[in-house]
Amino acid sequence: MRKIKIIFPIIIWSSLTGILNAQPVPAADENIPFLVTFGKDAGTKWGDDDFAQTFFFSIPKDFKTPFYIRVFDPECGGKHDENNGGFTTMTRYSIYGGAGCITTDDARAVDPKGNFKSGNQLATKTFGADLKYDNGWYTFGPFNPAEGELATKYGGYIFKLICEGIKGDDGNLYRYHMSTSADKNVSVEGGNAFTFEYTFRLHTDGNQTSHIYPYIDDKVISISQYNFDWDDDGYIKLVSVSNPGEYLKTSIENAWAESKYFIKASERGKSLDIQFKKDNKANINNNNVVFSVRNQYGESLPFFTVPIGGIPKPQGQVSIKPIASGKK
Repeated sequence: MRKIKIIFPIIIWSSLTGILNAQPVPAADENIPFLVTFGKDAGTKWGDDDFAQTFFFSIPKDFKTPFYIRVFDPECGGKHDENNGGFTTMTRYSIYGGAGCITTDDARAVDPKGNFKSGNQLATKTFGADLKYDNGWYTFGPFNPAEGELATKYGGYIFKLICEGIKGDDGNLYRYHMSTSADKNVSVEGGNAFTFEYTFRLHTDGNQTSHIYPYIDDKVISISQYNFDWDDDGYIKLVSVSNPGEYLKTSIENAWAESKYFIKASERGKSLDIQFKKDNKANINNNNVVFSVRNQYGESLPFFTVPIGGIPKPQGQVSIKPIASGKK
């Protein structure tokens, strides 16, 4: 996948967000079971294109209380993880702040190349198959909000968390939570989390729908969506305030698919709802998928766990139009 230089436009937080106070990643409204990162020796056919995933956490500029970033089930070798013939995977989590943490172009790119580890490293830890942390939490911190990079267009002080599968071929399934407490999840008021490329596990239950929410600013004319290793399993659908549903082209195993969508004026300044649902009849096996969205300039758009402008609800439309349905 080619690397693209990203120049992200300003988001006017004060007029869009209101009070945000939930930072579980994935968030409850996303209905995503787990984030996924495989060891670097795994084949990409398992649903991870680059064996690394970057998330950013935003802290309001006026928030002064120390906070923590907690990882649920950080190790790879227990209840939730995907075993490929004996757990051998090592996973490294690293947290960065300071100058360049997010404003460096490589930090916002969808591929982990170049200077994507920009900024000051504040904490790091590597996990193997350690049952001490199986189905439990590990806490990084405390961090002073001012240790992040101040980037008001992203919501305040920004911290970066990179998860890398540095060894092995198993799938590590995990979640995050930003908290004001070291031993429980107490959300930071006004905080948020976001990524430019999502790698996640789908529900095996075909009755469940997962969601991610890309933000569309007032300069976006069209977007292109990219999904990897969908396994021809169910559908991916775009919903907005003016569109009750448009099916997007989906990929086969170990391949990319892409399709374009033209943005309507009523969709600007809001989030889209990208919906993912497995086919009950297709299979009940695990399915991991990679997803990103770019605007007409090739700039990657962020997915916020708390969608900017709220979850879009179609206005004045009652039926779903199956436009651009795409099974490869």
